[in-house]
Amino acid sequence: MAEIKIKQIKSRINCPATQKRTLDALGLRKMNQVVVKEDCASTWGMVNKVRHLVEVTNA
Repeated sequence: MAEIKIKQIKSRINCPATQKRTLDALGLRKMNQVVVKEDCASTWGMVNKVRHLVEVTNA
């Protein structure tokens, strides 16, 4: 299955709690941290919720 790389590029400070929980669910805890996730609809839904905080590339 295809995979995507998700990198946190902005701070989670002053973000709503729902966005912080979404970053936690994606596995992002720190700035510039990169995680590799499966390319599926649920992952893209989470990415779209915090799209202003992350950068997505193909793995």
